[in-house]
Amino acid sequence: MKEFVVIHDFLVSEAVVGDWEGDEETVAEKINEFYHTIYQMAEDDINPEQLIALLELVWEHWIGNEDLPELEYDDIYDWCQHLLDNREQYLEQQN
Repeated sequence: MKEFVVIHDFLVSEAVVGDWEGDEETVAEKINEFYHTIYQMAEDDINPEQLIALLELVWEHWIGNEDLPELEYDDIYDWCQHLLDNREQYLEQQN
């Protein structure tokens, strides 16, 4: 059911991430990497509303995090795995 979620609706450009002192392109790439990783890792039959809520957490959690430009793919993958493994906890906090 995840095919009902259009990942391109979430992807960002450097123009929308704010001022990162010259790292705007890197920050946009990292945020988009989170979105793609969650989408790829989510099971095919995930409830679309749940997937959207999880994807929305990326922006909420990471856009103000000063470590964002320095993250490696393994860091992104680990966070996404943690998010998916503990989704009930994160989604409860969102409500």
